[in-house]
Amino acid sequence: MSQPLIELRDLLFAWPGQAPLLDIPALRLEAGEALFLKGPSGSGKTTLLGLLGGVNRPGQGSIQLLGQDLASLRQGARDRFRVDHTGYIFQQFNLLPFLSVRENVELPCRFSKSRAARACQRHGGIDQAAVHLLAHLGLDDPALLARRADSLSIGQQQRVAAARALIGQPELVIADEPTSALDADNREAFIRLLFDECRAAGASLLFVSHDQSLAPLFDRHLSLAELNRAATPREA
Repeated sequence: MSQPLIELRDLLFAWPGQAPLLDIPALRLEAGEALFLKGPSGSGKTTLLGLLGGVNRPGQGSIQLLGQDLASLRQGARDRFRVDHTGYIFQQFNLLPFLSVRENVELPCRFSKSRAARACQRHGGIDQAAVHLLAHLGLDDPALLARRADSLSIGQQQRVAAARALIGQPELVIADEPTSALDADNREAFIRLLFDECRAAGASLLFVSHDQSLAPLFDRHLSLAELNRAATPREA
């Protein structure tokens, strides 16, 4: 069996002074796979995504991304590893309002030399990579590139956030409830665009949502509540 992109083993996490929030015996995400993870409010999904990104460290167990055990790295090394290999689409998008559309999309390449190099290799430059991704996500108006991010509609912000996550071909794209503000037709259209761009970049997609109706679109779907032996109704 080939090495998975992500492999969790015997993961245990608790906030100081509290009972375990996550107790996950095993979880795998294969290279190139699109995985839907159902994570309702209070299930611990935000904490899990923080662990996968190397923001937090597990109390026990291992989290391997591309064969690297994140728990073995110091904080600075985890931060660098995350920006090199992971693109993140936040529920509220988290665009920097004072930057332009293009500056927001290019931001990961300013912090990661490896993503900047991949963007240049594939598209000839970081600017060209940003323009290409935005066009493929339906934002091909040249006048849009210079607009401030806080002047955009919700749908436009969502696509800019996706382009930012995808630039520089990170091996893993994590999407945390990115479609919660969209209607059903626009949700499905956005997900299919996201699939196309992840396939083109060779990225795996971990998509977390409470909307079970989206699950059939993915290669595989799981419930965090079923994976997590510590599942209780608490805040994520």
